[in-house]
Amino acid sequence: MKIKELKKEIEIPEGVEVKINSKTLFVNGPKGENSRTFHYPKLELAHQGNKILLIGRNATKKEKTMIGTYAAHIKNLFAGVKNGFDYRLKICSGHFPMTVAVERNKVMINNFMGEKIPRSAKILIGVNVKVDGDMITVSGFDREKVGQSAANIELSTRRPGFDKRIFQDGCYIVSKSRQ
Repeated sequence: MKIKELKKEIEIPEGVEVKINSKTLFVNGPKGENSRTFHYPKLELAHQGNKILLIGRNATKKEKTMIGTYAAHIKNLFAGVKNGFDYRLKICSGHFPMTVAVERNKVMINNFMGEKIPRSAKILIGVNVKVDGDMITVSGFDREKVGQSAANIELSTRRPGFDKRIFQDGCYIVSKSRQ
């Protein structure tokens, strides 16, 4: 069954500026600027006062789910430019002393399980990585880029075919900032 007009209102937090250019939403806040393009053809973005409106005309179940998804993306944009996102990874090296260093846009992991060739993980643009002892902190204002960079670091030390309960060496995500 189609709904004639489906609307969802998202309130803009204090200290955050919003600009809409056709299907692209630009969000500016104290931590930085972020943008996202919403491609779904049957949904419209509108800025009205202190709210962002997501409007779907002749909406079916699919449009209803997309409105919910877009609302979550917009809330993540607001949380990112207002507070930022932090992921923390723990460096575990039980068998061989592993060293982790940040070089430009890569995290280099040397002597992982005694390997001679260093492993590397890509850091996406706009993400800061800091190594402090046995903890790696990945921070930024775009949730997707921060999460993907943390996942890249974790996956660079993955070894298929080895039991994680015995061979616990690697870098593992231990905490994420929740908004």
